[in-house]
Amino acid sequence: MNELFEGYLGFAYRKRKNGDTEVLHHGRVATTLRGTDAIDFVDEVEQCLEAEAQQLMARVTGNYKHGNEKTASNHPRNRR
Repeated sequence: MNELFEGYLGFAYRKRKNGDTEVLHHGRVATTLRGTDAIDFVDEVEQCLEAEAQQLMARVTGNYKHGNEKTASNHPRNRR
């Protein structure tokens, strides 16, 4: 394992010697990117601010809100 780049919201990534990139959430591997996906991810995350990088890692792992939570809570069948 090469280097570990940590974030403040629990996401981190580390580049491996073989070219793979692991995205971690609270120290556990959430996903592994290989090939061009890994290269593209590292290029993009290195250009982001820390908060944007955290959101990018959340999207890559699938651990993010889908944007409809507020809309769903206001739906008549969910109001009580």
